[in-house]
Amino acid sequence: SSGINAEYGSSGINAEYGYEAIYAAITAFINPGDEAVVIEPHFDCYAGDMDMCGGKLVRVPLRPNGDGTVAKNWTLDRKEFEEAFNDRTKLLITTTPHNPVGKMFTEEELEFIGGVCAKHNVIIVTDEVYERVVFQGSKHVRIAALPGMWERTITVGSIGKSFSVTGWKVGWAIGPAPLITQLQHVTSCTTFTAPTLLQEASAGAFEREARVKGTPDSYFDWLSGKLEDNCRKLADAFSHIGCVPVWPDGGYFMLVDTAPMGWDFTNENTGRCYDVDCVKWLTREFKLATIPISVFYGDRNRHLAAKYIRVCCAKSDATIDKACQIIRSLKKA
Repeated sequence: SSGINAEYGSSGINAEYGYEAIYAAITAFINPGDEAVVIEPHFDCYAGDMDMCGGKLVRVPLRPNGDGTVAKNWTLDRKEFEEAFNDRTKLLITTTPHNPVGKMFTEEELEFIGGVCAKHNVIIVTDEVYERVVFQGSKHVRIAALPGMWERTITVGSIGKSFSVTGWKVGWAIGPAPLITQLQHVTSCTTFTAPTLLQEASAGAFEREARVKGTPDSYFDWLSGKLEDNCRKLADAFSHIGCVPVWPDGGYFMLVDTAPMGWDFTNENTGRCYDVDCVKWLTREFKLATIPISVFYGDRNRHLAAKYIRVCCAKSDATIDKACQIIRSLKKA
């Protein structure tokens, strides 16, 4: 259960994809000179959307607190977070499960975040496209379902991430009518609507899942279990060679710290960040495709995850097995 009862039409829009719903939310509420606070590292589209609107993105990073090998221990400095808000702040943009860290914010953490937003009368845009991928021992909490948060929250979802059909590009935004109406003005002047056939198929998928919820036929349960198994295989392979994986609470991705490997790319004189050179080398030399974490940061905080890379767990058995074989063949410098 989402904890939210929303009448579609007055409180929701369909979008060409989750990305477009985020674009519509930012475009609807950000004018030149306005600011949005974002929890860092963050999906790169938020920065591009803010740039197009003439807004400023104010980044507040998650940092490992104690045992940094589990995503739940990557937390906000609460004083730093509160100080990021001012009279120009119009939005908070957040993600849970988090991409790329894999953290799922707890109810207590979200209550704090929501309280700061309420104090400054800020709208919350919460990107929850990975909401259906929840690993054992974790719980997805919607900030919109917390007391007093519905009226200021826009929740973004995705059929592609929910049912592993990312090429369909169908998403949605749910929230109170006064906010959603503003998004409708944007979408009516851009994509206008998502393809009807894909909307029908998406609705059918949700209807079926509602019928089989809690049974062995549940796709959401299978997906969470499958991606957790895939993450475990990849984590074991990276641990085997000396890397340090960051165990996620859910989602598609896992961070891996490559610092213990002692790899050094400075002699290549590329002028790029270490992680960019690292992933290019892994792809070129070993056909192992990963993502550099520096692209999820602004300049100020990029050093916080200088030697981390992101791996994707949402792959076929054959791809996961081949990746693990390649990973186990890698050597320290």
